[in-house]
Amino acid sequence: MFVLYEEDGAFKAGTILADNDATLQVENTHGKRVKLKRANVLLEFRDPGPSDLLARAEAAADELDIEFLWEVCGDEEFAYADFAAEYQGHTPTAVESAAILLRLHSAPIWFHRKGKGRFRKAPADILQAALAGLEKKRQQAAAIEHMRTELVAGRLPAELAALLPQALYRPDRNRPEIKALEAACVNSGLSAARLLLKCGALASSYDFHYNRFLFQNFPEGPDFPAFEPPVTPADLPRAEVAAFSIDDASTTEIDDAFSVTPRPEGGWRIGIHIAAPALGFARGSGLDAIARRRLSTVYMPGNKITMLPDEVVQGFTLAEGRDCPAVSLYLDVTPGLAIVAEHSRVEMVPIVANLRHHDIEPVFNDETVHTGLADFPWKQELSLLWDLATVLEAGRGKAGGNEDRIDFGFSVDWNIDTADGPGHVSISRRLRGSPMDKLVAELMIYANMTWGKLLDASGIPGLYRAQGGGKVRMTTVAAPHEGLGVDCYAWSSSPLRRYVDLVNQWQIISVLQGTPPAFAPKSADLMAALRDFELTYAEYAEFQRGMERYWCLRWLRQHGRGEVEATVLRENVVRLTEVPLVFRVPSMPLQLPGSRVRLHVEHTDLLDVEVEARFVAILAEPEARDFSEAGFGFA
Repeated sequence: MFVLYEEDGAFKAGTILADNDATLQVENTHGKRVKLKRANVLLEFRDPGPSDLLARAEAAADELDIEFLWEVCGDEEFAYADFAAEYQGHTPTAVESAAILLRLHSAPIWFHRKGKGRFRKAPADILQAALAGLEKKRQQAAAIEHMRTELVAGRLPAELAALLPQALYRPDRNRPEIKALEAACVNSGLSAARLLLKCGALASSYDFHYNRFLFQNFPEGPDFPAFEPPVTPADLPRAEVAAFSIDDASTTEIDDAFSVTPRPEGGWRIGIHIAAPALGFARGSGLDAIARRRLSTVYMPGNKITMLPDEVVQGFTLAEGRDCPAVSLYLDVTPGLAIVAEHSRVEMVPIVANLRHHDIEPVFNDETVHTGLADFPWKQELSLLWDLATVLEAGRGKAGGNEDRIDFGFSVDWNIDTADGPGHVSISRRLRGSPMDKLVAELMIYANMTWGKLLDASGIPGLYRAQGGGKVRMTTVAAPHEGLGVDCYAWSSSPLRRYVDLVNQWQIISVLQGTPPAFAPKSADLMAALRDFELTYAEYAEFQRGMERYWCLRWLRQHGRGEVEATVLRENVVRLTEVPLVFRVPSMPLQLPGSRVRLHVEHTDLLDVEVEARFVAILAEPEARDFSEAGFGFA
């Protein structure tokens, strides 16, 4: 005698070795002996053998039409054996009974299990919903397979193109498009970014990095929403000065300018003029909401995302040939460069020149200011401001020798295509702390310090940069900045580019014009703006550093650099000589910091922004006195 029984969700057959009424000793088709409760036995038979039964029953089950079985079945619960007898019209054989059992069991959508060997047909509405679900899954599986095939073949499916940013930067793995992408990544052995780059979804590796930043920080895109145009300040007095700015050639947000006017009693009146967008719109306006959302201009090689719309920037930038609204700080200076008086006011300032670094630096540099300046426009003004800057620097206790730190400037020509996509990068070098740098920096420090003191003395809150114990922080309370050597420092000189400066300008104007401040003392909104600015400004700076690193790799590939020179910073960390790229060289033996080494670039990865290099040789070791200087910085 043989039996058919269910074990662990599968049907098995075996030979009865012993019948103990309530239990059976059975040997299955694999020779394993099991103890069964008689209640678990679904069918007892004598013919055919156990193995033959299962094989023949499975073949017969495959030929049964499940839809027909559902139609001829009654609505009540039933035992499979009874249904088999009814279906066959005679006492079914063991194979016929087992075939019915296997077919019913294999179709849980059509027949619901109600116990061992017992079933009930699914209600029509539930069946139709289940079949629709199955069809949907079938179609989805077919769509996933189609998209996977397209991706592996290097073609971008239209369905995936519609949600490209989400697929790259925040994939929802429940979506069929993402399932297809992940399957294609497994099949191709590529990451999602590399596969989509191969499929043409990204124009270049640059788009991958730039679009990720936009996705995380500008989900609605970098374009500005509609806004009310700023008002044009009226009835402002016109300053009797001839002001000029000093900026890089690419600067469009010209925030600051200077003027030098002789005083009848001797000496000069030095003017520090800051663009005044705070006069064009108030706190709570649409433009304020835009600036509050962005908090700063985002800088990166070859591109930038401005804090304010271009129309607003162009309306308030200190452009040559215009009278521009400005907040001015005037310093009365004696022939000996002692500051004897200072005052601030809001006014219209005539801008007569926008001087650019590349035009001025050849004739006004570290060498010429010490050996004698040749004649050129603005020679006297720049010479005087340089002398005053030197005095101001010494007054802060920061006077010292010339800087030996290098600044690197990035420019990208987007009209040139390269093997890595649009954009030909140029990286220039210049010594930090040039006369122009020091001139502008010292006058800005003095203005930010002076206006910070003005707010503090007036009881009007502002946003300050403070440093104590080596830690720099933002605060709403005037506090010393030890690194700069000033009693307080309120960022106020870049209101077109930083929200902190715009906030401080509103506050400064309220003091100068005697109007209520935009932010009252202990303002919760002011503290919230401070916190948000710190986080956002740090994130923007990190992005800028990351993109500078990316363009350094593009520069290496663009110039086909194999061997390069570098300076050891510490252990196996080096910085290249020609570009500000810092990375590790695991193969390099331990070197003294400051050593110059030769490396061979083995591989660069523009998506992971990584470089692999092999140590070649030591070029020079530092002198003992230079060890502490080995970590001099880079921009």
